[in-house]
Amino acid sequence: MLYWLADFSHGVDGFNLFRYITVRAGGAFFTALVFGFIFGRPLINLLRRKQQNGQPIREDGPQEHLITKAGTPTMGGVLILGALFFSTIFWARIDNPYVLMVLFVTISFGLIGFADDYLKVAKGNSKGVPGRVRMALGLVVAGIAGVWAAMFHPPALADQLALPFLKDTLINLGILYVPFTMLVIVGAANAVNLTDGLDGLAIMPVMIAAATLGVIAYAVGRVDFTEYLEVHYVPGTGELLIIAAGLIGGGLGFLWYNAPPAAVFMGDTGSLALGGALGAIAVATKHEIVLAIVGGLFVLEALSVIIQVLYFKRTGKRVFLMAPIHHHFEKRGWAESQIVIRFWIISLILALIGLATLKVR
Repeated sequence: MLYWLADFSHGVDGFNLFRYITVRAGGAFFTALVFGFIFGRPLINLLRRKQQNGQPIREDGPQEHLITKAGTPTMGGVLILGALFFSTIFWARIDNPYVLMVLFVTISFGLIGFADDYLKVAKGNSKGVPGRVRMALGLVVAGIAGVWAAMFHPPALADQLALPFLKDTLINLGILYVPFTMLVIVGAANAVNLTDGLDGLAIMPVMIAAATLGVIAYAVGRVDFTEYLEVHYVPGTGELLIIAAGLIGGGLGFLWYNAPPAAVFMGDTGSLALGGALGAIAVATKHEIVLAIVGGLFVLEALSVIIQVLYFKRTGKRVFLMAPIHHHFEKRGWAESQIVIRFWIISLILALIGLATLKVR
């Protein structure tokens, strides 16, 4: 919204700053951060009043969670989404199709997650929206986003899959492009959801991934950068840096209250929405494969569940003491803080590898 002040400023230098994406990204970050600090405590107090028993804790999970995490309210993702939405509307160009697409995916997955959290709290157990229904709704949202992205990608890139580390290399997916984007977005949403099992575990890797994808979005949205880096130019994606900045600011505001011991959980409201946002940014920037590198921690968490289920059905035995894999390390005796911080370190390393794909060609 502030971008258009430059058009009505009649050349006033101060307002011309709003034309710069980096300036507006900084504004979005601080706006979202302040939003989180202002509304965090009132939201938590409201959730505590509405959720007398807090988020239902899985009975088949680590037994200590039944004691240490009982009574903690959920749906804290509302705080992140509110900060992200407000900062984006305030600082980004809302006529940008990629901004609108990412917001659509984020809010839609947030609503799916909210319904899931609401049913869990209302029923007093860990079963919310049936898995098939949640998956179907997610696929519909992701399918719309895939068509949306393909409509606005340059013709030379439409329906194409770009490969990292290889310059000028594209794979024509044709009619499989939209199903592929559905897999990326829904997969990212559910992978982040599976990661969200310990205080602070999911939100920091999400912010690290968002920062990485924001830099990538800014780079591929500038023709001079793409020529130097020899990556594919996708005009208009630079605005997604503002969404990434808003996500980081809102995430930090949430982490203030989610740091161990957590005063609130993000719930599916936050985890599905944030994962969907990462997937949508990757689709918009043609960096879907890079997302698997940057979000490698989320991939690992999802694979641990898939491997555990398939192996157990086949043999009746378990590969991990418990899945997702962060619970395996809990069973091994690692402290919660050890797991969280070590997983943060892994996320940072993977993010640096992901950024390296911009230059290593």
